[in-house]
Amino acid sequence: MSRVYLDHNATTPLRAQAREAMLRAMDVVGNPSSVHAEGRAAKAIVEKARGQISDALGASGADIVFTSGATEAAALAFSKWNGVLGTLDAANIEHDAVNAWVSSGLQVDENGIVCIVEDEGAQHDPIVLQLANSETGVMQSLTDAVVVSDLTQAFGKVPFAFDWLGCEAGLISAHKLGGPKGVGAYIVQRGVDVPAVIPGGGQEMGRRSGTENVIGIAGFGAAAEAAQRDVADGKWDRIEKLRNILEKALAAASKTTIFVGKEATRLPNTSCFITPGWKGETQVMQMDLAGFAISAGSACSSGKVKASRVLKAMGYSELEAASAVRVSLGLETTEEDVLRFVDVWAQKLKKHEARAA
Repeated sequence: MSRVYLDHNATTPLRAQAREAMLRAMDVVGNPSSVHAEGRAAKAIVEKARGQISDALGASGADIVFTSGATEAAALAFSKWNGVLGTLDAANIEHDAVNAWVSSGLQVDENGIVCIVEDEGAQHDPIVLQLANSETGVMQSLTDAVVVSDLTQAFGKVPFAFDWLGCEAGLISAHKLGGPKGVGAYIVQRGVDVPAVIPGGGQEMGRRSGTENVIGIAGFGAAAEAAQRDVADGKWDRIEKLRNILEKALAAASKTTIFVGKEATRLPNTSCFITPGWKGETQVMQMDLAGFAISAGSACSSGKVKASRVLKAMGYSELEAASAVRVSLGLETTEEDVLRFVDVWAQKLKKHEARAA
């Protein structure tokens, strides 16, 4: 039987709209910084995509600065603090690209919700807080204290508008919503002064030098537009129902399996579950050999043999955190895919339990 891809939080298949936009952009020869007709044609592609992303993100009051991905966008967002660690507060659930810049002083409850003191007059460093976690799918409520938010996983899956969030800056990436890999954007409120991390040519409003990835940007814009249309049309409601079917079937197959963040608001497509004593890496390898692609954590850390710090921050033990896997569904996922996965996973679990007995 054909393979089943259940790792959409790591990366998503390229949307047809993105592929078509990229193919058209390949025939445009000009450099977007050139003033002749060919250069203006390339520049028009970049600006069209900027508008598409602004509309999809609800960011009419912000600048969209194209980068190589959310990791570079994070570096750009935090450059105004000159890379001084300890001046930005966060919880230990942020993606590695963000975690590298912040202090992890905020606490997390057992549902994965970050605890922020809201008392009037409370003093704290500026806060960095993701909108949705890539491993657990748990969503946060942003407060006025949040200056930067990683929007990468939420964008294109749930409705929100950057202009309403109240934060100064956001980070997004194309390949999480059906765009190409290797392109992202830094979203920043207009008027915020941010020094360029890559100086030189002055592209991207002077905030990020270097010739723009016109082809990738074209795909990003088309994907963002299509993704927002899917959100508006309620297409993720079906996926949330599939996620619930998945978890109900898994729970029936295993009385020891723990579903992380189940009591919190989560992304509609994400299920992180722990079967204590059955290593997540082992599950990933066994399911891969059986034709299913899943993950033992975020894509940037899943190749590292260590327990999830996100789950440990939520209070899970080292053993439990090392026994977690993540299944993340996509719009093309079917109920048959989900039930096939559960059937094979349950068979592998029985074999694991027999060996452990």
